[in-house]
Amino acid sequence: MLPIKVLFLCTANSCRSQMAEGLLRHRSRGILEVASAGTHPKTIHPDAIRCMAEIGIDISAQRAKSLDLFLGEHIDYVITVCDRARDTCPVFPGAAESLHWSIPDPALAQGTQEERMRVFRQVREELRDRIEELLRRILDRLLERIARSSGLGGAASLPG
Repeated sequence: MLPIKVLFLCTANSCRSQMAEGLLRHRSRGILEVASAGTHPKTIHPDAIRCMAEIGIDISAQRAKSLDLFLGEHIDYVITVCDRARDTCPVFPGAAESLHWSIPDPALAQGTQEERMRVFRQVREELRDRIEELLRRILDRLLERIARSSGLGGAASLPG
């Protein structure tokens, strides 16, 4: 049943997928195995590091990784965070679920540093909301598995 593995994918693995990896790793308190990768990885964007540091999450040690590193691995949840990655992402056999989140690329933001950071913050908050939904989905699946394996079959209620 555990560990549950989650892989975030985007094209460059420099902003969105890195931020999502940091958010989920932090939020799941290390219970989930979380990684990110790109179809064409580049270095992590400094504004992604800054944006996450604003909320106390340090992603500076994370590195951009190629999707190839994960091919052939069992991944429970594969989540593409950009449309291009969704279109080029291979199928992961045995993946419990493949999800797509169409998140705008903050690296394309123009303007002053503050204007660009505003875009990074918007992306961070959208990712944070979606990660909360993902955690609820994972918990629901875990509870279903536990109920099935314990012979409860459906929803169980406490005596009361």
